[in-house]
Amino acid sequence: MKEAFIKLHISIIIAGATGVFGKLITLNEGLLVWWRMMFATLILAGILYFAKKLPKLPLKEILKISGVGVLSALHWIFFYGSIKASNVSIGVVCFSMVGFFTAFLEPLINRHRVSLKEVTFSLLTLFGIVLIFHFDTRYRMGITLGIISSALAALFTITNKKTAKNHASSALLLYEMFGGFIGVSCILPFYLHYFPVSTIVPGMGDLINLLLLASFCTVGLYLLQIQVLKKISAFTVNLSYNLEPIYSIILAMIIFNEAKELNIAFYSGLGMIILSVILQTLSVTFQKKFSIPQQS
Repeated sequence: MKEAFIKLHISIIIAGATGVFGKLITLNEGLLVWWRMMFATLILAGILYFAKKLPKLPLKEILKISGVGVLSALHWIFFYGSIKASNVSIGVVCFSMVGFFTAFLEPLINRHRVSLKEVTFSLLTLFGIVLIFHFDTRYRMGITLGIISSALAALFTITNKKTAKNHASSALLLYEMFGGFIGVSCILPFYLHYFPVSTIVPGMGDLINLLLLASFCTVGLYLLQIQVLKKISAFTVNLSYNLEPIYSIILAMIIFNEAKELNIAFYSGLGMIILSVILQTLSVTFQKKFSIPQQS
């Protein structure tokens, strides 16, 4: 279990850089996700091919995993849309609503009772988002897109956990990225019709950032996440990922000088989110430490 928690927090640090790439890459959110998933698919397929570990699954399983990948793609589109409509700090803080949505969606999907403890921790996060929501009307659109993104991320994590039990991490990621790429390819013509661009080909700077995003922040990150989900509950993973904004905000302050755009309401809300993570971590640690092992 300790190894799983170490991997979890390494993945959170890597994830903290994804929001920064969303701001650095000048392509719109639809194209950004399309290129990201295409590169991630090619990179992972190449690695598995040369390692002679390219997975072969029944068509039914491929379609099921690919459907989960479409959820991931939609989450990314709204996530990067949130960042481009506001800033990195707002986009990543809204992602903290994942724990709130998971607390209700996971019991509904998996058909078990809602945990009062999980709801309580999630309400702290919700209160933090409410504080942030009112600090500047300029960011209402970014916050709205970010909340939609977090709901989709919660659905992705819950469904991903169910499929992760039966497949190797590499196979799961490959077909999720491929499925997400195909899904975005289907909606991209309509997307670009309503949000036209001058070119769909990234410049050299965007290309380098996309390759870094696809390799380190996609392939490396998701392989870690899938391994973690086999040991730790979806709620704990999602709530722990509320720490991601801290890393992203620090990077955004350094690179984009976003500190001057934020005020006391933002930091108060962020404090509530961090408190929810600390309480959940203490709760899980206490429960594991004092649990009585069952006799076989």
